[in-house]
Amino acid sequence: MPLVHFTAHLRSVVAKSPVVAEGADVRSALRGVFETHPQLEGYVLDERGVLRQHVCIFVDGEKLPNDRVLDAPLTRTSEVYVMQALSGG
Repeated sequence: MPLVHFTAHLRSVVAKSPVVAEGADVRSALRGVFETHPQLEGYVLDERGVLRQHVCIFVDGEKLPNDRVLDAPLTRTSEVYVMQALSGG
């Protein structure tokens, strides 16, 4: 089953990373993770269900454009990395 990894900042919401997920694409895998960690959804998706501007997802080592990544297909051995950019000075 696909593994979903989260950066250190997001691990404050999801203590255990990676998370084993089920799903044929990134959207369905994340949906399963959100079921057990509902507070995580607001960090990753906006109110329209679209990937937030400062969230980056890599699938099997490849960064896909934010407008296409949720529909990216997964295999049983896929690894998904969810990263949230932090800003400040």
